[in-house]
Amino acid sequence: MQEMAAIVTYLVIFTVISSALASDPDMLQDLCVANTHAGIKVNGFTCKAEGNVTEADFFFDGLAKPGKVNNSVGSLVTGANVEKIPGLNTLGVSLSRIDYAPDGLNPPHTHPRATEMIFVLEGELDVGFITTANKLISKTVKKGEVFVFPRGLVHFQKNNGDKEASVIAAFNSQLPGTQSIAMTLFTSTPAVPDNVLTKAFQVGTKEIDKIKTKLAPKKS
Repeated sequence: MQEMAAIVTYLVIFTVISSALASDPDMLQDLCVANTHAGIKVNGFTCKAEGNVTEADFFFDGLAKPGKVNNSVGSLVTGANVEKIPGLNTLGVSLSRIDYAPDGLNPPHTHPRATEMIFVLEGELDVGFITTANKLISKTVKKGEVFVFPRGLVHFQKNNGDKEASVIAAFNSQLPGTQSIAMTLFTSTPAVPDNVLTKAFQVGTKEIDKIKTKLAPKKS
């Protein structure tokens, strides 16, 4: 019964996202399976020849099991977007699974192309977003509950429990994009000038260098 309830919830999320909150441009044909190897993009991916379309273009099993969280922030996002499911091209929807270690954080970030709706699979999370008026809208959400993050606004999720947590996130875009605030500012290529960062955060160069060192990708 619990699995059936979860499936129904996912379907409701898809219905709401695709019909009421459509963000990507409307499709003009039955399907346009992404040809990810074409090297050409026209506000999306070009279409694969219909004769080469198969059921595999519309299938992905990567959200079925928890991901292995082994990073410093304690969360892992597994996307089910057009890059994983070519059949999503022009359909304006996608999903992600987010797994959190105890005390794990999905750091402040934005999705420039989509509103996000999460459904809590397991655990309890403190979540919130910040409006352009600098107001924090936050709440604690539990298993079976839903929370919405408006398109483009900075938001986060924090697992304050001593057990693992997970959510399914739905988006009204085939490829919502993600900009992590810290990673965007401190690890961009080319780098944001230090004098911009020191003035913005009102700290010295040493503090900026310390942050950059901690965020730098670990060498294998």
